[in-house]
Amino acid sequence: MAEFRFSLKITRQDYLRYYQGNARTVLVHTHDGRRVQFPASALRPFVSHEGIEGEFILTINDQHKLQGLRRL
Repeated sequence: MAEFRFSLKITRQDYLRYYQGNARTVLVHTHDGRRVQFPASALRPFVSHEGIEGEFILTINDQHKLQGLRRL
């Protein structure tokens, strides 16, 4: 398993594109400089009226499948 730590700030307006299906994935830059792409649907539990903001840890398994996403 591998973990990736990153910060994210998406406005409510921008997240609507993901929610409406116009964008299916999110691409982030981790704190150590790597680029990681994951399904936008993984962010749904973290959406507020303002959008999404915080520091997160994304966990993947050895086959590079998403195992979890949590906010710190």
